[in-house]
Amino acid sequence: MKALEERLINIKTGIAKMSQIVVDMVHYNVKALVERDSNLAQKVIDLDEDVDQLDIEIDEQCLEILALYNPKAIDLRSIVTALRLIVDLERIGDHNVDIAKEIIKLNQIPPVKPYIDLPKMAEASAEMVKDAINAYFEKDTEKSLEIIKRDDFIDDLHQQIIRELLTYIAEDIRKTKGAISLMFITRSIERIADHATNLAELVYFMATGKIIRHIHIEDL
Repeated sequence: MKALEERLINIKTGIAKMSQIVVDMVHYNVKALVERDSNLAQKVIDLDEDVDQLDIEIDEQCLEILALYNPKAIDLRSIVTALRLIVDLERIGDHNVDIAKEIIKLNQIPPVKPYIDLPKMAEASAEMVKDAINAYFEKDTEKSLEIIKRDDFIDDLHQQIIRELLTYIAEDIRKTKGAISLMFITRSIERIADHATNLAELVYFMATGKIIRHIHIEDL
């Protein structure tokens, strides 16, 4: 059992590294957007290779445990959770790459508007990811439910920013290209929050064995 415990620790270490990278990617993207720093946006794109490599390594470790140790109960749920966590983390990395590519495009044209709500939305999404992984390590179901509730705040900001950008296009057709890029960025940030919600739901499953992705949060 000691060998199994060591392997489980290695998996958790990999998930911690993977989550830290994708959270850093969000922060870098915010700075690249606000400061119009295309080099920093390119750094985000380059970091995706590290995320993909960790995804492969953790996946292989989980499959080895399933093949060698036939884990039961909480150990089995931990492995299943890890396999699904890395899927969401890898997709968060992909969304960050999409954001970075749009930022590089935006930096080639005049700015559309001051960035206030968009960085706020991105940072809130990053915090959701970070807190979901902390809840994973702590097996904290209360924190996982609290994270799920935060998705409503992200959705509200998403709708608000889209309405504002549509207004900019209506007032000045020359801002259409930049506004569309910002819409893509806003949508990608909203998807990051959705994946953070998935992470929180997986934490709840790992700790309790209950699948809650189709259950209203109020019912819990």
